[in-house]
Amino acid sequence: QRPHPGTHASRTHRLLQRLQSPPPPNPPPNPTICHVMEPDLLDTPPRGPLGNADLESAMTRSLRKVITDRDIEMFAEVSTDRNPVHLDEDYAQETIFAGRIAHGMLTAGLVSAVIGEQLPGHGTVYLGQSLKFLAPVRPGDMVLAEVEVTDIDHSKRRVTMNTRCLVNDKKVLVGDATVLAPSRKFD
Repeated sequence: QRPHPGTHASRTHRLLQRLQSPPPPNPPPNPTICHVMEPDLLDTPPRGPLGNADLESAMTRSLRKVITDRDIEMFAEVSTDRNPVHLDEDYAQETIFAGRIAHGMLTAGLVSAVIGEQLPGHGTVYLGQSLKFLAPVRPGDMVLAEVEVTDIDHSKRRVTMNTRCLVNDKKVLVGDATVLAPSRKFD
């Protein structure tokens, strides 16, 4: 028996139907991820993964990604965080956000992507990350995730980085990461 339309049970029923539907066959590759190379955003263009000896203070890397409905739905499935503020527009309209928002950790995952893919890159081990969420990210927002090296202990291969995400030049997430850099460059 279907729940009465407009109730929380109804919204949950629609959400569960959507999550249980099979994904479209062969989704196209996500063209929204790219290395940002504008000189006003980066001190140096991305060169790929770096070894401990190649790291310098103030190095910066970033990526841009449009957050899609599918990203949010897949994150909900993988994380098991099915909070309706992320998945149910009717429910989310009645919250302080007045509409659906992406999971904060989905946004934070873009910082992880920059660290794991670019700076320092492949072979990096995350040791810690602080996060402060400043504003919501909504479906359709273009997020710019940036990391900047602030301190390096070459003898211990420990790197501290400032991390941030922006939407339309407004910070939506800030924090600091500590990582163990790879001992050599991986290509």
